[in-house]
Amino acid sequence: MADLKFIVPINADPNKVYAAVATQTGMRTWWTADTQMEEAVGGKAELGFDKRAFIFRMTIEKLDPGRCVILKCHGDQPEWNGSTLRWDIASNEDGGATLRFVHSGWREVTDFCSSCNAMWGNLLFRLKDGLEGKGRGPQWSE
Repeated sequence: MADLKFIVPINADPNKVYAAVATQTGMRTWWTADTQMEEAVGGKAELGFDKRAFIFRMTIEKLDPGRCVILKCHGDQPEWNGSTLRWDIASNEDGGATLRFVHSGWREVTDFCSSCNAMWGNLLFRLKDGLEGKGRGPQWSE
C-alpha cells in the first residue's frame, strides 16, 4: 500500500490549524465550499466537487483537539475507499505549528493517486496561506 505524506510549517496557533481540518467551517475555507461535516467521532463528512459531480464520503475516526484529526474514506470513489486521511499538529517553539498530513492506504500508485498527491500539496499550502492571512478561498467553490 502507498501513502502520500506532507509536512507543512504554519505560522498559526495549533488550535486554529486544528479548526481548519476538524470543522465544517474550516474545511470550507481551503478544500471545498460544499462540505457537510458532523463534528464528532463517528460523525459523517461529505465533500462535493464540481457541482457535486464527485462526492467523497468519510467517517470521523478521531478528533484530538489541537493535535490530530483522522477521517476514514468510504463510498463511491474506489481508489479512496478504505483509505485514511490523518492530520497531526504539533506546536513549534515560535508559537506556530507543524502540520503532518498522511493519506494512507492506497492499494497502488495509479495516475489518479499521482494526481491526488499533487493536489494534496496544493491544498495543504492553500490551508497554510489561509491560516497565515493570505487566503485564496477553497480550491472548489461549487
